This record gives sequence, C-alpha cells and structure tokens, in this order.
Amino acid sequence: MFEFLEKKKIYLVYLPLAVYWLTLFVLTSLPAKSLPKVEIGDKFEHLGAFFVLAILLTLALYYQNKNIFLKKNFLAASIVIASFYGVLDELHQYYIPGRYTEFLDWFADTLGAVIGVLLVRYLLNKFNYVSS
Repeated sequence: MFEFLEKKKIYLVYLPLAVYWLTLFVLTSLPAKSLPKVEIGDKFEHLGAFFVLAILLTLALYYQNKNIFLKKNFLAASIVIASFYGVLDELHQYYIPGRYTEFLDWFADTLGAVIGVLLVRYLLNKFNYVSS
C-alpha cells in the first residue's frame, strides 16, 4: 500500500493535499450563513477536517526528499504545521461574517491533527514500511 502511494505520490498525496487544503481555506472563508447546517457539532467538524489534513500532510512530508529535517521529523512537523495553520485559520475567521475565533476550535483542530498523525504512524509501523 505505502509503496504504491510513494510511486504515485504526486497524484495520490501531493495533489490531494493541495486540493484539500485549498478547499478547507475556501470553506472557512465563507460566511456562516452560506454554509449548510451539519448536525455533528462544530468541534467534530474541526477535528475531522484537521484529521484528514494531517494524514495528507504527514504522508507528503514522509515521501518528500527535498528537506531532510522535515523528512526525519515528519510526525512532529505535521502536527506543528497543522496546529499553526489552525491558529491562522481561527484568526482568519475573525474577519468572516458570522464566524468566530475560538480557542476550543483550535484545540479540536490540533487534536484532529494529532490523531491523524498517530494513525499514519501506526499504519507505517504495522506494515513495517520504510521509505526509500
């Protein structure tokens, strides 16, 4: 599974990450009244959104070969980057009508990122996969 992802990383990791991150930014830029109502709760939406972001980001950092520091520290770097983006996203939402900046939203973002990173780590260990 991971070998296949690595061979097709541009189409299966990098491109989906770029599209997903852009979609996330666009959705968080819309006024609250423009969004469909989802009954799962705001914090679960944040957790789920950053869970997916972290999985894609972790794989992108794991498979990239341009920055040795990020490759070596891909798990921690993914959490830091996703959490920092969560802060920026919360600050950005302050300026969007009907949106609010909340510490608990950022916390849910970061928790989702941690869970996503831990899932990737678990799967890499389970399948004993080491990138070339």
